[in-house]
Amino acid sequence: MNVIEIKGLTKIYNSSEVVVKAVNGIDIDFKEGEFTAVVGPSGSGKTTFLNMLGGLDRPTEGNVKIGGVDIWNLSSRKLIDFRMNNIGFVFQSYNLIPVLTAGENVEFIMQLQGKSKKEREQRTKELLEAVGIGDRIKSRPSKLSGGQQQRVAVARAMASKPEFILADEPTANLDSKATSGLLELMSEMNKKFKTTFIFATHDQRVMDRARRIVTIEDGKILSDEYFDRD
Repeated sequence: MNVIEIKGLTKIYNSSEVVVKAVNGIDIDFKEGEFTAVVGPSGSGKTTFLNMLGGLDRPTEGNVKIGGVDIWNLSSRKLIDFRMNNIGFVFQSYNLIPVLTAGENVEFIMQLQGKSKKEREQRTKELLEAVGIGDRIKSRPSKLSGGQQQRVAVARAMASKPEFILADEPTANLDSKATSGLLELMSEMNKKFKTTFIFATHDQRVMDRARRIVTIEDGKILSDEYFDRD
């Protein structure tokens, strides 16, 4: 089953001097439960590609269908709701809300979804325990290490029970130990919940875990390879 179907995806940036095709006519599908790394050199278009896939950056041409829904044909309000209920995001810079505790950061999206206080608290507790920092539920981001903050970010991404999670360079600010733990956690969640994970990365440690590697260069797909990983 294809969770995501992408046809002719293109993003053009115009400046006063030059026209840049950051993404140039990409066609690709992603199936349920994939653990995929999108790789390429800096400026290759992988982050732009991920942002269009997640409904954050409008394409110049082409479409993105998620579960049969063409997200770029939705109104702005409906697109926000669709993202909230179907897509989880993990960013390089964590993007946690500094004045909220770890638990409140995870709860936030469930508040927007209108979940009850009891349901929010129970799921937050379960998720933070699942990512190995249940004892830091009342800690604010400034009191957490980079690895712990990224684990909160993963828990937050999982909170809405999304069909897939997009992770943009999620290991870039982490040491080897934290990276290994985070990737093991994501791999476990991928297998347990069948959540589709798509990474934009240049980290070899992520590539070594990925069961599919899509290489982008100059805004086009250079290669698309599958790997048999345990």
